[in-house]
Amino acid sequence: MTTSTPQPPAKRSGLRRWLPLGVAAWIVIEIWLLILVGEAAGGLVVLALLAAGIIGGGAVVKRAGRRAFGALTQTLQQPPTAAPRDRAEGNGFLMLAGLLLMIPGLLSDVLGLVLLVPGIRGALSRRVERTMQRKLDEATGGAFGSAYTRARTQRPDGKVVQGEVIREDAPPEPRDEEPRDEDRRPPLTP
Repeated sequence: MTTSTPQPPAKRSGLRRWLPLGVAAWIVIEIWLLILVGEAAGGLVVLALLAAGIIGGGAVVKRAGRRAFGALTQTLQQPPTAAPRDRAEGNGFLMLAGLLLMIPGLLSDVLGLVLLVPGIRGALSRRVERTMQRKLDEATGGAFGSAYTRARTQRPDGKVVQGEVIREDAPPEPRDEEPRDEDRRPPLTP
């Protein structure tokens, strides 16, 4: 029987701790807003709003999917030596806007409509890209290239792998001594 020291329980990050509460609050607010609109305008208006959100969101998702597939097709059709084309910005946020429109609720519809504005979508895309690059640089201790170099030249235990570089384009070095008799091989004769 082996014994070990008990490990302290892992701390939950702030996001993992508050996300369930945030989702629950979101659902309660959505239901409350639908009830308020239903009391003020009637049940048919609420039903029409929900149906319009689902149909509009589906159209936005379809459009975002077509844009993504078109960008993929163009990328695959260009020769490998060609300069990379400008990528479509905010395609992921366009897809998110469509999904938010399809979720039943007025608050999610408003957020989806805000994400449909191209300027906001582009600004969010650039901000997320900068944040992801910063997080990647923090995690690797620099640019991605230095992490790749470290991974290729160091072993997992941190020791440097010794090696020798042999250049094939360099002229052979002249030998100072004549080959010895044991280094010479007799000619091959049948």
